[in-house]
Amino acid sequence: MRRRDFVPVAFAIFILVLGVHAQSPETWPVSTPQAVGLNPKVLAGLDADIAAGKYGYVDSMLVIRQGRVVYDRSYPHDYFQVYGKEAKEPGALNAHNPTGPYNYFNPWWHPFYRRGDLHTMQSVTKTVTSVVIGVARARGEFPDLSTPILKFFDESKVANVDERKSRVTIRHLMTMTGGFDWDEDLPYNDPNNACSQMEASFDWVQFTIDRKMAREPGTVFNYSSGETQLLSHIFHTVTGRDIEEYAAEHLFAPLGIERFFWKRSPSGPIDTEGGLYMNPHDLAKIAYLFLKKGVWQGKRIVTPEWVTDSVSPKVEVGKSGVKYGLKWWIYPYGDGSRTAWAGSGFGGQMPIIVPEHDLVLVFTGWNILPDRPRLSHREAIDRVLQAVVDRSSDL
Repeated sequence: MRRRDFVPVAFAIFILVLGVHAQSPETWPVSTPQAVGLNPKVLAGLDADIAAGKYGYVDSMLVIRQGRVVYDRSYPHDYFQVYGKEAKEPGALNAHNPTGPYNYFNPWWHPFYRRGDLHTMQSVTKTVTSVVIGVARARGEFPDLSTPILKFFDESKVANVDERKSRVTIRHLMTMTGGFDWDEDLPYNDPNNACSQMEASFDWVQFTIDRKMAREPGTVFNYSSGETQLLSHIFHTVTGRDIEEYAAEHLFAPLGIERFFWKRSPSGPIDTEGGLYMNPHDLAKIAYLFLKKGVWQGKRIVTPEWVTDSVSPKVEVGKSGVKYGLKWWIYPYGDGSRTAWAGSGFGGQMPIIVPEHDLVLVFTGWNILPDRPRLSHREAIDRVLQAVVDRSSDL
């Protein structure tokens, strides 16, 4: 799910340090902010505001520059206490799965998997799904993105097929321009939200592919978690393999990611729209892979062309100046001439890449109710960039 407008948190069990331990458990080398041209007082100011609750429930902040962890903080919250009341009251965020992984107020599942250190990624899962497709493309095991998606379905079992649906391609799904009748701009606790309706159904793929068309594909950005869920079916149909298994072998293993959890939809397929759990250090590896144009520790995992295509603007997102690539959000900053690349997940999941400054930022959180304080991508980017004291050397 996008869940991008909100942000709360669970019991964080991270060991947090300000650039003083010798080696992180996830093999990231560690340094100090000063050593990589960052002002520690500026970062400490952001840290203090987060700890004081200015941005609601933020669970962690991780800053990596020049390939080294220089700021690593977590902020424990008792989510049983925070959302205990909502967890017991039926609503769109828990009605169909009160004790399971789709009750978003259940602290056994959210925001940490079974109260451990794996944090829900929510719609950052969409970005990771795109990366896995890039890996499969590099290996010659996934078709061109211009392929019509109905090729992967039995049309006799698809409702509302018309000429527009016949023209929907994989690239349209990747850029949220599929043209389906889908309203995900409502709060996720609103039962009329299309994504909440999908998650209340048994077969998410069928729910989505059966939707009527609302517009010509490729013309308008319309956020749709269902379009990403269709990719789980397409990936399996094309490769004969589950996308989780494929990711574990061809993306996570090369990056040294050994611990993760990936939820499945009720009918079986992996939840490619929001089901992944990771720890922030491992999520940072995926971001750093893109910062380095698809290479990790000397090994190419995705092509530089895929990276460029993924983070190149494909469509405008409203009037905010934000654009969308292949499941990557593209945020202008400063005078607007430079951009940061990001994932965005319900509750405050934010892997952010600032290529001009060799920066990878990861924030996690669990602000899931509307109209509450939250840390936005733009504020996170601006506040960390205020710490850059050697800007000229990066340009």
